[in-house]
Amino acid sequence: MLRLSFSTKALLLALLLFSFWWFSPLFFKRVTATVFQEFQAPAWTGLSYLRDLRSYWSLRGQDKETLIEAGADLARLNSAYSIRNQRAAAIEEENERLEAFFDLPPRRDYRYEVARVVRRDLNNWWQTLTIRKGLTAGVREGQAVVFSGGVVGRILRANAYTATVQLVSDPRFRTAAHFEGDTRPVEYRGQLHSGLGSAAGEVSTVPPDLEVELKEPLQLTSSRLGGTFPDGLTLGWVYHLEPTPDGLFQYGPVRLDPRLRQLREVAVLVPVEAANGNSAAPLQP
Repeated sequence: MLRLSFSTKALLLALLLFSFWWFSPLFFKRVTATVFQEFQAPAWTGLSYLRDLRSYWSLRGQDKETLIEAGADLARLNSAYSIRNQRAAAIEEENERLEAFFDLPPRRDYRYEVARVVRRDLNNWWQTLTIRKGLTAGVREGQAVVFSGGVVGRILRANAYTATVQLVSDPRFRTAAHFEGDTRPVEYRGQLHSGLGSAAGEVSTVPPDLEVELKEPLQLTSSRLGGTFPDGLTLGWVYHLEPTPDGLFQYGPVRLDPRLRQLREVAVLVPVEAANGNSAAPLQP
Protein backbone atom coordinates (compact mmCIF):
# COMPACT_ATOMS: atom_id res chain seq x y z
CA MET A 1 0.00 0.00 0.00
CA LEU A 2 1.32 3.42 -0.99
CA ARG A 3 2.05 5.66 1.97
CA LEU A 4 1.91 9.38 1.40
CA SER A 5 3.78 11.96 3.40
CA PHE A 6 1.95 14.64 5.37
CA SER A 7 2.94 17.39 2.91
CA THR A 8 1.67 15.31 -0.02
CA LYS A 9 -1.67 14.69 1.73
CA ALA A 10 -2.00 18.39 2.47
CA LEU A 11 -1.28 19.25 -1.16
CA LEU A 12 -3.83 16.72 -2.43
CA LEU A 13 -6.43 18.05 0.00
CA ALA A 14 -5.78 21.62 -1.18
CA LEU A 15 -6.09 20.55 -4.83
CA LEU A 16 -9.35 18.74 -4.02
CA LEU A 17 -10.81 21.79 -2.28
CA PHE A 18 -9.68 24.06 -5.11
CA SER A 19 -11.28 21.76 -7.72
CA PHE A 20 -14.50 21.63 -5.71
CA TRP A 21 -14.55 25.45 -5.47
CA TRP A 22 -13.68 25.92 -9.14
CA PHE A 23 -16.50 23.74 -10.43
CA SER A 24 -19.08 24.91 -7.89
CA PRO A 25 -22.07 26.94 -9.14
CA LEU A 26 -21.76 30.73 -9.04
CA PHE A 27 -24.64 30.99 -6.55
CA PHE A 28 -22.80 28.70 -4.12
CA LYS A 29 -19.62 30.80 -4.43
CA ARG A 30 -21.50 34.02 -3.68
CA VAL A 31 -23.27 32.52 -0.66
CA THR A 32 -20.02 31.09 0.67
CA ALA A 33 -18.19 34.42 0.28
CA THR A 34 -21.00 36.26 2.08
CA VAL A 35 -21.03 33.76 4.95
CA PHE A 36 -17.25 34.01 5.28
CA GLN A 37 -17.40 37.81 5.42
CA GLU A 38 -20.17 37.71 8.03
CA PHE A 39 -18.05 35.27 10.03
CA GLN A 40 -15.07 37.64 9.96
CA ALA A 41 -17.08 40.80 10.65
CA PRO A 42 -17.30 40.39 14.49
CA ALA A 43 -13.51 40.06 14.71
CA TRP A 44 -12.93 43.20 12.59
CA THR A 45 -15.55 45.13 14.58
CA GLY A 46 -14.11 43.98 17.90
CA LEU A 47 -10.63 45.15 16.93
CA SER A 48 -12.08 48.50 15.88
CA TYR A 49 -13.76 48.95 19.28
CA LEU A 50 -10.50 48.04 21.03
CA ARG A 51 -8.65 50.71 19.02
CA ASP A 52 -11.31 53.27 19.99
CA LEU A 53 -10.96 52.25 23.64
CA ARG A 54 -7.19 52.61 23.46
CA SER A 55 -7.55 56.10 21.97
CA TYR A 56 -10.00 57.01 24.74
CA TRP A 57 -7.63 56.03 27.54
CA SER A 58 -4.68 57.69 25.82
CA LEU A 59 -6.68 60.94 25.76
CA ARG A 60 -7.61 60.48 29.41
CA GLY A 61 -3.90 60.46 30.19
CA GLN A 62 -3.28 63.88 28.67
CA ASP A 63 -2.47 66.80 30.97
CA LYS A 64 -5.04 69.51 31.64
CA GLU A 65 -3.25 72.23 29.66
CA THR A 66 -3.29 70.11 26.49
CA LEU A 67 -6.99 69.37 26.95
CA ILE A 68 -7.76 73.07 27.54
CA GLU A 69 -5.94 74.05 24.32
CA ALA A 70 -7.78 71.33 22.39
CA GLY A 71 -11.10 72.55 23.83
CA ALA A 72 -10.33 76.12 22.75
CA ASP A 73 -9.51 74.93 19.22
CA LEU A 74 -12.77 72.97 19.09
CA ALA A 75 -14.71 76.02 20.29
CA ARG A 76 -13.26 78.11 17.46
CA LEU A 77 -14.10 75.40 14.93
CA ASN A 78 -17.66 75.11 16.28
CA SER A 79 -18.12 78.86 15.87
CA ALA A 80 -16.91 78.75 12.28
CA TYR A 81 -19.12 75.74 11.49
CA SER A 82 -22.11 77.48 13.08
CA ILE A 83 -21.69 80.42 10.71
CA ARG A 84 -21.30 78.05 7.74
CA ASN A 85 -24.45 76.18 8.76
CA GLN A 86 -26.41 79.42 8.82
CA ARG A 87 -25.15 80.29 5.33
CA ALA A 88 -25.96 76.76 4.12
CA ALA A 89 -29.49 77.02 5.53
CA ALA A 90 -30.03 80.32 3.70
CA ILE A 91 -28.73 78.81 0.44
CA GLU A 92 -31.05 75.80 0.83
CA GLU A 93 -34.04 78.07 1.36
CA GLU A 94 -33.10 80.02 -1.77
CA ASN A 95 -32.77 76.79 -3.76
CA GLU A 96 -36.18 75.60 -2.60
CA ARG A 97 -37.71 78.95 -3.59
CA LEU A 98 -36.15 78.78 -7.07
CA GLU A 99 -37.22 75.15 -7.53
CA ALA A 100 -40.78 76.07 -6.66
CA PHE A 101 -40.70 79.13 -8.95
CA PHE A 102 -39.37 77.19 -11.96
CA ASP A 103 -41.35 74.03 -11.10
CA LEU A 104 -38.19 71.92 -10.91
CA PRO A 105 -38.10 68.44 -9.36
CA PRO A 106 -36.82 68.55 -5.76
CA ARG A 107 -33.34 67.37 -5.02
CA ARG A 108 -32.87 64.13 -3.14
CA ASP A 109 -32.27 64.59 0.56
CA TYR A 110 -29.91 62.45 2.66
CA ARG A 111 -29.05 61.67 6.23
CA TYR A 112 -25.46 61.10 7.30
CA GLU A 113 -24.73 57.63 8.69
CA VAL A 114 -21.32 58.03 10.32
CA ALA A 115 -19.19 54.87 10.36
CA ARG A 116 -15.72 53.94 11.57
CA VAL A 117 -13.21 52.35 9.22
CA VAL A 118 -12.45 48.88 10.61
CA ARG A 119 -10.22 47.34 7.96
CA ARG A 120 -8.05 48.27 4.97
CA ASP A 121 -6.24 45.62 2.97
CA LEU A 122 -2.63 46.46 2.06
CA ASN A 123 -3.02 44.71 -1.31
CA ASN A 124 -6.09 46.85 -2.16
CA TRP A 125 -5.20 49.96 -0.17
CA TRP A 126 -6.45 52.37 -2.84
CA GLN A 127 -9.34 50.18 -4.04
CA THR A 128 -11.54 49.25 -1.07
CA LEU A 129 -11.99 49.63 2.68
CA THR A 130 -14.41 48.14 5.23
CA ILE A 131 -16.63 50.25 7.51
CA ARG A 132 -18.48 49.40 10.73
CA LYS A 133 -22.03 49.92 9.44
CA GLY A 134 -24.19 47.69 7.26
CA LEU A 135 -27.72 46.72 6.33
CA THR A 136 -28.99 47.11 9.90
CA ALA A 137 -28.06 50.83 9.74
CA GLY A 138 -29.73 51.43 6.38
CA VAL A 139 -26.55 51.15 4.33
CA ARG A 140 -27.20 49.75 0.85
CA GLU A 141 -25.19 48.99 -2.25
CA GLY A 142 -24.54 52.02 -4.46
CA GLN A 143 -24.86 54.70 -1.76
CA ALA A 144 -22.35 57.55 -1.64
CA VAL A 145 -19.60 57.70 0.99
CA VAL A 146 -18.05 61.06 1.92
CA PHE A 147 -15.78 62.74 4.47
CA SER A 148 -14.83 66.29 5.37
CA GLY A 149 -12.64 66.59 2.25
CA GLY A 150 -15.28 65.42 -0.24
CA VAL A 151 -15.93 62.10 -1.96
CA VAL A 152 -14.57 58.83 -0.53
CA GLY A 153 -16.36 56.40 -2.85
CA ARG A 154 -19.53 54.32 -3.01
CA ILE A 155 -20.82 51.24 -1.23
CA LEU A 156 -19.72 48.17 -3.18
CA ARG A 157 -21.19 45.49 -0.89
CA ALA A 158 -23.35 45.74 2.22
CA ASN A 159 -23.47 42.97 4.83
CA ALA A 160 -25.44 42.90 8.05
CA TYR A 161 -23.01 44.89 10.21
CA THR A 162 -20.21 45.87 7.83
CA ALA A 163 -19.92 47.25 4.30
CA THR A 164 -17.21 47.42 1.64
CA VAL A 165 -16.51 50.84 0.11
CA GLN A 166 -15.15 51.20 -3.42
CA LEU A 167 -12.76 54.13 -3.18
CA VAL A 168 -12.67 57.07 -5.57
CA SER A 169 -9.10 56.03 -6.48
CA ASP A 170 -10.17 52.57 -7.70
CA PRO A 171 -9.62 52.24 -11.50
CA ARG A 172 -13.12 50.71 -11.74
CA PHE A 173 -14.67 53.83 -10.17
CA ARG A 174 -16.33 56.14 -12.67
CA THR A 175 -18.73 59.01 -12.21
CA ALA A 176 -19.97 62.21 -13.81
CA ALA A 177 -18.42 65.44 -12.57
CA HIS A 178 -17.95 69.11 -13.38
CA PHE A 179 -15.53 71.85 -12.50
CA GLU A 180 -16.31 74.46 -9.88
CA GLY A 181 -18.10 77.34 -11.60
CA ASP A 182 -18.66 75.36 -14.83
CA THR A 183 -21.80 73.24 -15.20
CA ARG A 184 -20.65 71.29 -18.27
CA PRO A 185 -20.33 67.57 -17.38
CA VAL A 186 -17.03 65.70 -17.60
CA GLU A 187 -16.04 62.13 -16.76
CA TYR A 188 -13.91 61.09 -13.82
CA ARG A 189 -12.31 57.70 -13.18
CA GLY A 190 -9.72 56.32 -10.79
CA GLN A 191 -6.20 55.50 -11.91
CA LEU A 192 -4.20 52.31 -11.53
CA HIS A 193 -1.39 52.69 -9.00
CA SER A 194 0.57 50.55 -6.58
CA GLY A 195 1.97 50.97 -3.09
CA LEU A 196 0.87 53.36 -0.36
CA GLY A 197 1.93 56.57 -2.14
CA SER A 198 -0.36 59.33 -3.30
CA ALA A 199 -3.37 58.18 -5.29
CA ALA A 200 -4.72 59.99 -8.33
CA GLY A 201 -7.56 59.91 -10.81
CA GLU A 202 -8.15 61.11 -14.34
CA VAL A 203 -10.67 63.48 -15.88
CA SER A 204 -11.70 63.24 -19.53
CA THR A 205 -14.19 64.78 -22.00
CA VAL A 206 -13.13 68.23 -20.78
CA PRO A 207 -14.25 71.06 -23.13
CA PRO A 208 -11.32 72.43 -25.20
CA ASP A 209 -11.92 76.04 -24.14
CA LEU A 210 -11.26 75.30 -20.46
CA GLU A 211 -7.85 76.54 -19.30
CA VAL A 212 -5.89 75.73 -16.15
CA GLU A 213 -2.77 77.22 -14.59
CA LEU A 214 -0.36 75.50 -12.24
CA LYS A 215 -0.77 78.22 -9.61
CA GLU A 216 -4.56 78.17 -9.91
CA PRO A 217 -5.74 74.54 -10.22
CA LEU A 218 -9.32 73.70 -11.11
CA GLN A 219 -11.49 72.09 -8.46
CA LEU A 220 -13.31 68.99 -9.74
CA THR A 221 -16.63 68.36 -8.00
CA SER A 222 -19.32 65.70 -8.17
CA SER A 223 -22.42 65.97 -10.34
CA ARG A 224 -25.83 64.52 -9.60
CA LEU A 225 -26.01 63.52 -13.25
CA GLY A 226 -23.95 60.49 -12.21
CA GLY A 227 -26.87 59.23 -10.15
CA THR A 228 -24.93 58.60 -6.92
CA PHE A 229 -23.53 61.84 -5.50
CA PRO A 230 -25.16 65.23 -4.98
CA ASP A 231 -23.67 68.29 -6.65
CA GLY A 232 -20.66 70.09 -5.26
CA LEU A 233 -18.67 67.41 -3.38
CA THR A 234 -14.93 67.72 -4.01
CA LEU A 235 -13.35 64.94 -6.05
CA GLY A 236 -9.90 66.46 -6.46
CA TRP A 237 -7.82 69.14 -8.13
CA VAL A 238 -6.60 69.41 -11.72
CA TYR A 239 -3.27 71.13 -12.39
CA HIS A 240 -2.73 70.21 -16.04
CA LEU A 241 -4.83 69.39 -19.11
CA GLU A 242 -3.82 67.99 -22.49
CA PRO A 243 -5.84 67.85 -25.73
CA THR A 244 -6.99 64.49 -27.04
CA PRO A 245 -5.54 63.29 -30.39
CA ASP A 246 -8.68 64.43 -32.23
CA GLY A 247 -8.63 67.83 -30.50
CA LEU A 248 -12.29 67.66 -29.50
CA PHE A 249 -11.72 67.34 -25.75
CA GLN A 250 -9.06 67.55 -23.06
CA TYR A 251 -7.97 65.16 -20.32
CA GLY A 252 -5.61 65.27 -17.36
CA PRO A 253 -4.66 63.81 -13.98
CA VAL A 254 -6.68 64.56 -10.86
CA ARG A 255 -4.86 65.01 -7.55
CA LEU A 256 -6.92 63.49 -4.73
CA ASP A 257 -7.05 64.58 -1.11
CA PRO A 258 -4.04 63.11 0.75
CA ARG A 259 -6.25 62.47 3.79
CA LEU A 260 -7.77 59.53 1.91
CA ARG A 261 -4.63 57.61 2.86
CA GLN A 262 -5.47 57.61 6.57
CA LEU A 263 -9.23 57.67 6.89
CA ARG A 264 -10.60 56.74 10.30
CA GLU A 265 -14.22 57.79 9.94
CA VAL A 266 -16.56 58.35 6.99
CA ALA A 267 -20.23 59.14 6.41
CA VAL A 268 -22.67 57.24 4.19
CA LEU A 269 -25.34 59.33 2.44
CA VAL A 270 -28.53 57.38 3.12
CA PRO A 271 -31.58 58.73 1.23
CA VAL A 272 -34.27 59.89 3.66
CA GLU A 273 -37.87 58.77 3.41
CA ALA A 274 -39.94 60.45 0.72
CA ALA A 275 -42.93 62.61 1.52
CA ASN A 276 -45.33 59.72 0.82
CA GLY A 277 -43.72 57.60 3.53
CA ASN A 278 -41.86 55.25 1.24
CA SER A 279 -38.11 55.00 1.61
CA ALA A 280 -36.27 56.36 -1.38
CA ALA A 281 -34.52 53.63 -3.30
CA PRO A 282 -30.75 53.86 -3.27
CA LEU A 283 -29.14 55.17 -6.39
CA GLN A 284 -27.17 52.61 -8.35
CA PRO A 285 -23.80 53.44 -9.88
